[in-house]
Amino acid sequence: MTATLSRPAGPKPLRCYIATTVRILRQLRADPRTVAMILLVPALLMTLLYFVYKNYSVMPGAPRLFDRVGITMLGVLPFVVMFLITAIAMQRERVSGTLERLMTTPLSKLDLLAGYGTAFSIAAGAQAAIACGVAFWLLDLQAAGSPFLVVLIAVVDAVLGVSLGLLASAFARTEFQAVQFMPVIVLPQFFLCGLLVPRGQLPGWLEAVSNVLPLSYAVDALQQVSAHTGVTGLMWRDLAVVAGFAAVALGLGAATLRRRTA
Repeated sequence: MTATLSRPAGPKPLRCYIATTVRILRQLRADPRTVAMILLVPALLMTLLYFVYKNYSVMPGAPRLFDRVGITMLGVLPFVVMFLITAIAMQRERVSGTLERLMTTPLSKLDLLAGYGTAFSIAAGAQAAIACGVAFWLLDLQAAGSPFLVVLIAVVDAVLGVSLGLLASAFARTEFQAVQFMPVIVLPQFFLCGLLVPRGQLPGWLEAVSNVLPLSYAVDALQQVSAHTGVTGLMWRDLAVVAGFAAVALGLGAATLRRRTA
């Protein structure tokens, strides 16, 4: 099968992008199990985390362990869930032949990935709002800063997961292979982001590795919100780094997107 790599004459990029976004949102609406996983899984996991730490004793005056770990998980969980769902969904499009058919239309690769990124980012926004709402107002998660800043960071983290999921799907041939990228891309960031051990206490070479991983900056931004009542310049810097990683991953995903399934 052959396909042209150039956009046919008379392209309407905005229309193609909007049509792709609407199509993906309609597909999501028709798949209640995926919608439930996107919207409810992070909130349910935060609830589980609350009960895990509920009876854990801390020194008088020290913050609860749930507060310290929970605010970090509000950035990690949307990233992980959206990476997994996006990588599988995109690979499903490729295996079903939908992707090849779309590539014979005026739709460019960037239109396609931007449409996917936008649709899943809308879902990610709802996911982050629900998870943060449950954590702050039902589970009484405590942070010095505004919960709305946590929601903002969680949304950007979820967008990062979407972008990396789209990029990973370009190198997979099956949905199973897409899942196999999770321990390669996600777990090292989880181990080195500062959740398990403060990044400053890591061996020097591991700290250097963590400095080039985007989730490290997401966790740093959340810790800024946790410790400061107002917005800090470091928080904006870290959030901009995460957003930059997401934009680069989306661009690389468009550059490496294959038009054939094999």
